[in-house]
Amino acid sequence: MGCMIGIDLGTTNCCMAVLREGVPTVIPGRQGHRTMPSVVAFADEGPEMVGLIAQRQAVTNPHRTIYGVKRLIGRKFDDEALQRFQAMVPYDVVAADNGDAWVQTRDDKYSPQEVSALLLREIKHCAEEFLGEPVTEAIVTVPAYFNDNQRQATKDAGKIAGLDIRHIINEPTAAALGYSTERGTDQCLAVFDLGGGTFDITLLRATDGVFEVLASNGDTFLGGNDFDQCLFEHLAKTFQDEHGHDLRDDPVAVQRLKEAAEAAKQELSTTETTAVNLPFLAAGTSGPLHLKIDALRRETLEELAAPLLSRLEAPCRRALDDAGISVGDLDQVLLVGGMTRMPAVQRKVEELFGEITARDSNPDEIVATGAAYQSGIMSGQLQDVVLLDVTPHSLGVKVKDDRMSVVIERNTTIPTSENKLFATTRPGQDYVDIEVYQGEHADADRNTYLGRFTLEDLPAKAAGKVTVLVTFMLDADGVLHVTAKETETGNNASVRIEPSSGLSQEKVGELVLYHAS
Repeated sequence: MGCMIGIDLGTTNCCMAVLREGVPTVIPGRQGHRTMPSVVAFADEGPEMVGLIAQRQAVTNPHRTIYGVKRLIGRKFDDEALQRFQAMVPYDVVAADNGDAWVQTRDDKYSPQEVSALLLREIKHCAEEFLGEPVTEAIVTVPAYFNDNQRQATKDAGKIAGLDIRHIINEPTAAALGYSTERGTDQCLAVFDLGGGTFDITLLRATDGVFEVLASNGDTFLGGNDFDQCLFEHLAKTFQDEHGHDLRDDPVAVQRLKEAAEAAKQELSTTETTAVNLPFLAAGTSGPLHLKIDALRRETLEELAAPLLSRLEAPCRRALDDAGISVGDLDQVLLVGGMTRMPAVQRKVEELFGEITARDSNPDEIVATGAAYQSGIMSGQLQDVVLLDVTPHSLGVKVKDDRMSVVIERNTTIPTSENKLFATTRPGQDYVDIEVYQGEHADADRNTYLGRFTLEDLPAKAAGKVTVLVTFMLDADGVLHVTAKETETGNNASVRIEPSSGLSQEKVGELVLYHAS
């Protein structure tokens, strides 16, 4: 039997760790770095490039360099947020036959699951070289606010890469597990997780080795990439104002600007000003055109990012309300994700929670460390630690007038089982279609559709005289099982809800064989 590792499959960077004799060890990538860029590139010929080598060639190969794919996984092409994302990346996002968002490059279409599998396969290879033994199992982290489709798609990516993903754990929960397990203190903790592509806020209580998540909230389209984009637009406008030339249609210039924006953003976390110098960005009538900014100020970045910073507040308020606690009940606020190094983000955290932040952990590694601890819980290495997580979204069924009737409320501890009684709406109605949704909107169609099944052979009675008991069972991995039973006759039907989007298991099997060959 192979080894089990913990993986933080981040939007911008990946990190992996293994638990050895109860102590987590971060596994370096091929170049010795403790994190690996979440980048995959396709050349004209030959194998795909993954990680740092893919990132380094992005300027000369922008159309075929894929990054930020975590924002696509488990999503539909017509998602409004994806249309904004398409404007931020140089590669093509296209609609698959089932309406999912895929990427197109080298005259082929690739699902986000397959691109993510290339990252996971590289992680698996690096871990096997470091450990000197096969790696067959993994604990993989995802944003707390990922829905069922996104979680299942992540599991499929692992299967394609040759990894059995034993458990999906929320990133903030993993961070709290890593932080509190190492310190062994009882506390009420807020985990503020702002990474490259997503934002999560999770509140939990750690007592005597029991980690109980109280509430989670977040935004799956808010992260460092958006802050980079603010600065990119500013640099592009500065160049256009000076030279009368719009660089946005030049993919090579766009990639150079994006890399400069990210570097400037990072530098402005530690300095008040930074210089941006990009020679030969374009050609004008009188010769080459350059971008030269001697002093880009931190204040400018903060002004540009103000709308993004304001979006951090609402999820935090909702999580506190859902948990039924106040800021005064918190002992620590744990900062996770590279964007929490930005001074303006830290000031926002202090504005929301007060000066109680924990700064003695590495925000880039703590999630993978927590995933490694979770692998120890599942393998039996850690027997005195219990993790009680929650479902981040409400689950329910569509009823009359297309309304959403919630069966399991968001932030319910899992595993769980809940029942709800429904009645027919038409006289002589002999069947009911049960459509399952996930989300918080009162209109079912504004939420995420998960699946449907039919309960037939109902007794012919007046409207409202036949009742059906619907039971939702949600296991520890977030897999949903739904049953429906007519209360008089006991006639029943059941279904395991499979994702409404994503790859079929037949297609996953084909990709497993292809990548194993």
